[in-house]
Amino acid sequence: MLLRIRHQTTYRFETPMSYGLQQLRKSPKGHGVQDVRSWQVTLTGARQELSYQDAHMNTVQLISFEENTREVTITCEGEVETQDTHGVVGRHGGFLPMWLFKRTTDLTRPGQGVRALARDVTGDDDVARLHALSAAVSQAVTYTKGTTEVSMNAEDVLTKGTGVCQDHAHVFIAAARHLGYPARYVSGYLMMDGQVDQDAGHAWAEAWTEGLGWVGFDISNGISPDARYVRVATGFDYRDAAPVSGLRYGSGAETLDVNLQVEQQ
Repeated sequence: MLLRIRHQTTYRFETPMSYGLQQLRKSPKGHGVQDVRSWQVTLTGARQELSYQDAHMNTVQLISFEENTREVTITCEGEVETQDTHGVVGRHGGFLPMWLFKRTTDLTRPGQGVRALARDVTGDDDVARLHALSAAVSQAVTYTKGTTEVSMNAEDVLTKGTGVCQDHAHVFIAAARHLGYPARYVSGYLMMDGQVDQDAGHAWAEAWTEGLGWVGFDISNGISPDARYVRVATGFDYRDAAPVSGLRYGSGAETLDVNLQVEQQ
């Protein structure tokens, strides 16, 4: 499936910014399950300082704000050809050892609730067990926008009982690691049937199984990713795969406008 994506983000500042430095992880991964046909990132009010691949093999662009700017626009657009592999990404790439993906982070540290959730999960094999875990997380955390913050960890989300795709991924990762599976966070795009314009990107999780390698689980939609999904960045949790992160110096309020279209060509 050939997908066309255009993602424009505009930051407007009440007062001019004296300085800003941001990391962008907005370029899709090119590998066996998807082919990046074209991709371009255009900046207005900012400039690229450098580009590199991080430890998770994400493409990272380091950008700085133009002095005294009051508006920064980041426009990403291109075409990615995908295929349906029933969520199977396959072999592990990069230099990070697999045991690191069993390590807990501040956002995926299991507490009493996560451990109890994991304890009740059963299945005939690894994939069945992980699908059962995905269903258990979806049942325990109702998809509800605007009820959580990006700083909330898996245990807090499970206690609250509501959240979005990012929260589902963190709870799944925390429980999967507690069960002994290497797991990681994925940020990307999802083409929604009958809907081109979208509010934001998407997030899901991947777990490592012997024989298949990395396998994806979209907890929010109750499926493994298919040809409608585009993988952009991976990491131990959201902080490693955040589309934008960094700092800015200046006073006053900030507003954010997002314009995102994902459609089949």
